[in-house]
Amino acid sequence: MRPAHPTEQAVGIDYYVSETEGVGGRLRERDDHFRVRELERFSTEPVDADPGAYPHLVFRATLRGWDTNDFAARLSDALGVSRERVSWAGTKDKYAVTTQLFSVYGADPGDLPDVSGAEIEVLGRAGRSLEFGDLAGNAFELVASEPDAPENAAAITDELAAFAGLEDEEGEDADDGRTIGVPNFFGQQRFGSRRPITHEVGLAIVRGDWEDAVMAYLGNPTDAEPESTQEARSFVAETHDWQEALEQFPNRLRYERSMLHELAESDDEPDPETFRAALERLPSNLQRLFVHAAQSYAFNLMLSERLERGLPFDRPVEGDVVCFADTDAPDGLELPDTDREQRVDERRVRSVTRHCERGRAFVTAPLVGTETELADGEQGEIERAVLDDLDLEPADFDLPGEFHSTGTRRAILVRTPLDLEFDPLTLSFALPKGSYATVVAREYLKVDPVRLG
Repeated sequence: MRPAHPTEQAVGIDYYVSETEGVGGRLRERDDHFRVRELERFSTEPVDADPGAYPHLVFRATLRGWDTNDFAARLSDALGVSRERVSWAGTKDKYAVTTQLFSVYGADPGDLPDVSGAEIEVLGRAGRSLEFGDLAGNAFELVASEPDAPENAAAITDELAAFAGLEDEEGEDADDGRTIGVPNFFGQQRFGSRRPITHEVGLAIVRGDWEDAVMAYLGNPTDAEPESTQEARSFVAETHDWQEALEQFPNRLRYERSMLHELAESDDEPDPETFRAALERLPSNLQRLFVHAAQSYAFNLMLSERLERGLPFDRPVEGDVVCFADTDAPDGLELPDTDREQRVDERRVRSVTRHCERGRAFVTAPLVGTETELADGEQGEIERAVLDDLDLEPADFDLPGEFHSTGTRRAILVRTPLDLEFDPLTLSFALPKGSYATVVAREYLKVDPVRLG
């Protein structure tokens, strides 16, 4: 197998599944070279519905150059409400054109501000806020700028179509719209494209080391950051002088500064509860993200080990746990329903394989939490070995507040019809919620993940 880029290996992604040399180039040369549109699945009432019964205003926003969290903060500031009143279904990147849903508690259409780089379309009202995951998936259109070998894209598509396990027996798939498959890794953005440390923070939290978690976030300078930021991170890591660090950390690093304020306001030497309080200064979704990143790192390691052992991704082996398809998914989108699981014993391997071949079932691996039951057989060996290496067990995720996680399972393979166009080289496809476009793109470009954005 072709080894992954070292930066990817640092977050558990050890291999490519296509052997062909990458096309090279980069994504996001311009914001409109990376387009994302949510495949929506959230019902609303008319905008003139009773706001007492339907207090959440729902709107669709097309954003240019806005990170989801930053846009939510800008919106809440303009409305004069807590940021916790603003909700969304999926977090999107800053360097892109993104179309996604938001809800705001207690707002009227006339309250919505004009925001530069945002086009807002009010859809209606709802009785509850949007929650993370209130979408079926996302449709992507990615342009690879200045590729070195665009002609390699066709061969890569052939290899990924074979990995999907759905190739026509006579090999008559069309060149465009072929179904490809890739391991359902968590992409580099999950951990930080330029500063991949969120899983390190999360691992420290799950191990109960709140000080290490705070220092992993405040310290750990990387070459991708401005020199002044690197110096500030090095200073706080070496001195633990919270007040002086506040003088050095730039205002744009508002989350770090918020944590430093909590530590600086402590009259005594910070104890574990103070360090935890510093982390709890962050927005609730970021608190959850740390633990999710730790789970994601373990998941990536499990997939890499399954690849190394040569176990299939498109069908089960004895001991695997599969989940079944969401029957309400939009046409053409394979959407796993992890609430419907089945353990595959020797008697069921053949029948479940047929379901997998038809896109009705998916082999899974765990995002470990308190309620996780590990697989049996060789996949179970992989899961236990990864957790042992990380010094983790399911009970460790019994944590306070937003850090608690019961866990779930996640499909190990993601398949999608992909349209390939040239001049410019463009990849168009759709993925279920939670899957990463860059996990598809990395197989084509095979570059430093920084160049994937």
